[in-house]
Amino acid sequence: MEPLSELIATTERQALEFFFTGLKDVSGADVDERELLYTASVLAHYAQVSTHAGVDIPAPATLAAVFDQFVLDTAMREDSTMLETAAAQCLLLSGFFEAQMCHRHSISWYAGLGAGFFSRAAALSSQRKRAELLYLVGRHFEPWRVRYSRLSRELREQPYVIRDVRRKT
Repeated sequence: MEPLSELIATTERQALEFFFTGLKDVSGADVDERELLYTASVLAHYAQVSTHAGVDIPAPATLAAVFDQFVLDTAMREDSTMLETAAAQCLLLSGFFEAQMCHRHSISWYAGLGAGFFSRAAALSSQRKRAELLYLVGRHFEPWRVRYSRLSRELREQPYVIRDVRRKT
């Protein structure tokens, strides 16, 4: 029998599959599969990164943190990777956490900021395929933000029960 922590632990792959399936369900059939995989990977990544991570860039707690780190600090404006991170954080917070952020922040302003970060990251990227993907996600930022918000709402409305697998049902 596995300890409870191993039963409820989630691997990176499981998190990606969970968000890929969820986003696919709220996206419809005409969604670009590369964009779907990329945006699912953003959710999966931040589902496993603490707001106090010491190793990676921590998940931002609010859109104000994104503003402070990526708008006020101009040192990262020429770094494609950091601009992509800023864009992903705008997508995460203005989309998946829209309900929590909308009372204090202008979601549409941060959506525009995030789209701009993706476009700038694409323009600065040295990898052609990555640049194309970042450009597409930036161009489709608002539909992805809405999908994130819809997925978040649907997940909040679903009841989750952890069954004790030791019991015979």
